[in-house]
Amino acid sequence: MLDKTNNAAAASDVGWLTLLSGGNAIHSLVLSGGVALHALNIYIVTTVMPSVVRDIGGLDYYAWSTTLFVAASILGAALSARLLARVGAGGAYAVGALVFGLGSLACALAPGMPLLLAGRAIQGFGGGLLYALAYGVIRMVFPAALWARAIGLISATWGTATLVGPAVGGVFAEYGAWRAAFWSLLPLTAVLAILALSTLPRATSGARGPLPLTQLTLLIGIVLVLSVSGTLTATAEQIAGVSAALVLFAVLVASERRAAARLLPQGTLSPRSPLAALYATIALAMIGMQPEIYVPYLLQELHGRSPLVAGYIAALMALGWTAGSMTSAHWEGGRARKTIAAGPFFGLAGLLTIAVFMPIISAGFAVIAVPLCLGIAAVGFGIGLAWPHIVTAVYAAAPAGEEEKASASITTIQLFAASLGAALAGMTANLAGIGEGTADGATSAAISLFGLFALAPAVGVVSARRAVGAGANRHMQNQDMH
Repeated sequence: MLDKTNNAAAASDVGWLTLLSGGNAIHSLVLSGGVALHALNIYIVTTVMPSVVRDIGGLDYYAWSTTLFVAASILGAALSARLLARVGAGGAYAVGALVFGLGSLACALAPGMPLLLAGRAIQGFGGGLLYALAYGVIRMVFPAALWARAIGLISATWGTATLVGPAVGGVFAEYGAWRAAFWSLLPLTAVLAILALSTLPRATSGARGPLPLTQLTLLIGIVLVLSVSGTLTATAEQIAGVSAALVLFAVLVASERRAAARLLPQGTLSPRSPLAALYATIALAMIGMQPEIYVPYLLQELHGRSPLVAGYIAALMALGWTAGSMTSAHWEGGRARKTIAAGPFFGLAGLLTIAVFMPIISAGFAVIAVPLCLGIAAVGFGIGLAWPHIVTAVYAAAPAGEEEKASASITTIQLFAASLGAALAGMTANLAGIGEGTADGATSAAISLFGLFALAPAVGVVSARRAVGAGANRHMQNQDMH
């Protein structure tokens, strides 16, 4: 592994050109390629799923395509650190690509929904590995001075997939070639595996020890309960589902505190832990993003926008994340530290702006379009602005010997918080009356969703300040001294 202290001294001499030239360019291609594969798959499959059920049936299990994919992705992310330690970066990426490819093949050949669901679960596991490995391998192949830029590049890759994925999926759906959508992923998977094996380090740490099976089981159970809750229509059933998930979460925390085999790095659950504050900030940011899933519906129902226009307006949140990351990725020292505390303010302002302007229908869409779009973009921009420096702060705060586990936990917490937020968004929207199918119900849902979810970044302001104040920025302070 590269010496972080020695490389930090070169911080002022490196830039984007350094990241995208020579051997760094190949490493950047592999890491961003793995994330792109996972992200493209999500958006392509979301677009072609209506064609899938029309062809092979299984409409009753439509939601399970996403449920199983997300649950398996979280499991893959949680196990990525162990895989990285066992087979090295090149081997881990190759395994992730192979698993993802097998899942894609199963989906392409599926004669019915059962095999397709199995394929989606396998895809999810491989995709979760690839996504989490990116954060772990960054530390191994780049000098510390390039970490934030590499994370910014990953964010940009995800934002690009948000735009490209639905368009590509739409082409396959338009021609009734949904199987070709899965076939098209296989060559990309093969190229990724070959590049990873030939360019990434194969050194292993030989880490051994028991798996945190109890915590993993509880984690997947929570995700499944939350996913099912989001598909229920009765309010009492939704509340019961979320309550059950909260009970399981309490059991998960208690198990993690007592377990010899931990899911999170040592000391994370301590109230004074910098990692606890950083992970809380990540979780709150992801929860605050989840009302985005209702933006296309609200724009169509309240403002008469077409599905295409509504979809791309909703995508401004992901593009905002990309813009924020690319803006701050090259910042260093005190300027970089400030992004961690500043990020949640953008999210808070954005959600409140949406809560105010989304329900306004009497003035016409032209009047509210600019502030509404700015609000949507601001939510993503705030997360993206802080993201490169939150991740590098996690690297710095990780206990010695548990850096890979800390890196993998970023993705585990990110995906878990997104699942929790989506379930809570569904429950909030239903309680507000969105299921009535009326303008009043949609208006009430818009106010409730974005107003209440603004609490997440509001609390995130506190956790972010704690993260910085607790010394989670030690790596960046070291850069200042150099």
